[in-house]
Amino acid sequence: MSGTSVSLGDDAPLFCLPNQDGIEICLQNLMGKWVILYFYPKDNTSGCTKEAKEFTFLKNYFEEEGAVILGVSKDSTESHKKFIEKEELKITLLSDVDISVHKLYNVWRLKKFMGKESMGTVRTTFLIDPQGRITYIWDNVKAKGHAHEVLDKFRSLKKEIIK
Repeated sequence: MSGTSVSLGDDAPLFCLPNQDGIEICLQNLMGKWVILYFYPKDNTSGCTKEAKEFTFLKNYFEEEGAVILGVSKDSTESHKKFIEKEELKITLLSDVDISVHKLYNVWRLKKFMGKESMGTVRTTFLIDPQGRITYIWDNVKAKGHAHEVLDKFRSLKKEIIK
């Protein structure tokens, strides 16, 4: 049931998905930039709102370092648009309604919640380098403070690579 396994050092699986405005965003077109690709379960839920607001708050810092932030969920483009307007988000959200990209990145997995098991999005973030390789993976993350953690790790990895 799980998708392909994505590991550190692998080429990031390529995809094209519509953003909140229905414009297709393709990973291939972002070569040469760092990409923060984060998967989250659902628009307008407490953890996902916290995470999106933190990424919005830190967006300028990521951009100064040459990174693009892309949030992905199975919500529709209309849902993303409303979520962005309601929460005044400044990041790009991609719609993966058929969960094909979730499966490519192996984030659509069996989850346990209150004793029940079901398939769902496991909150996961991938750092993709300018050559399109997976440089770091945060798996099954907690939303609060995550964007700061990503920024700190990203900055330290960039310094190591530049040395």
